[in-house]
Amino acid sequence: MFDPAATRSLRTGLALSQLGIGCAPFGHLDRGTTDASVLQAFAQLYSSGQRYFDVAPFYGMGLAEHRLGTCLRTVDRRTLVLSTKVGRLLDPVPDGAAAGAVEGMYPFTFHYDYTYSATMRSLETSLQRLGTNAIDIVLIHDVNRRWQGDMLEQRYAEAMDGAYRALADLRSQGVVKAFGVGVNDWTILERFAADGDFDVFMLAGRYTLLDHTAAASFLPLCVSRKIGVLMAAPFNSGILATGATPGATYFYQPAEADIVARVRRIEAVCARHGVPIAAAALQFPLRHPAITSVVTGMRNAHEASANLAHLRTRIPEGFWGELADEGLVAAP
Repeated sequence: MFDPAATRSLRTGLALSQLGIGCAPFGHLDRGTTDASVLQAFAQLYSSGQRYFDVAPFYGMGLAEHRLGTCLRTVDRRTLVLSTKVGRLLDPVPDGAAAGAVEGMYPFTFHYDYTYSATMRSLETSLQRLGTNAIDIVLIHDVNRRWQGDMLEQRYAEAMDGAYRALADLRSQGVVKAFGVGVNDWTILERFAADGDFDVFMLAGRYTLLDHTAAASFLPLCVSRKIGVLMAAPFNSGILATGATPGATYFYQPAEADIVARVRRIEAVCARHGVPIAAAALQFPLRHPAITSVVTGMRNAHEASANLAHLRTRIPEGFWGELADEGLVAAP
């Protein structure tokens, strides 16, 4: 059992709630995600003591930052920890709104730019969309093979020469309180750790009930270097929230047979101990000393209430022991 409002601190002294709120779902334009539903979710989370919110220009092509900015105006901004990302600059789509050129998001597209000047420009426009004068944590976004392909080496060099220098300058000036990198690939985070002085990394989906690949070298490295880890996507895009149901997704694709079989084995252990699989998925990363916060998306008050309840669920130590004995999880 974890207290969602309890905090863990980065090496800079910045305290984050153990449950971080990923605001990617705030960037959806659909019937289930409206300005009103986002405000209700935010109010539910804030009233429950949640104080760490993560967003990015990429989420809804600016929409998530706009909506979070509206939420921020309902509370004292100084009570929150806010992170956003750099690396993508938004470009308006000509006649996009009228022509329906952009489905489910604001009428913008993007281009990658990790240079010093682009990093400063990105932060300036994020501040405008959020309607705030300060961002606490800035993450260099998606410098990995999945997004950059054959351009990876060029983007990496650009990020270290540009975005890294810009954010190090801002940190030294006290403009930002911490900075790091956000990707779903722990191997490139180890490379960043070797090449720079980072406070925090956001890793998506790679230390979960289904994927322990970060446990062997990456997480111990972060502990030794005192780099905080924000473990995003603890449900692996769906299947660890829903269980092995028809159509369940794993990393945003239909789950393959071996993943479904593994989840069913986890569900069997859950059933023997009376533990919801979603509760186990949220709590598992927080058992590791490297993890500062587990970050997951919530688009309405119902999802917010469910995740708060899952984190508060009391899970017996024997449950974790049985998962480990069956080779289903790695020991922290």
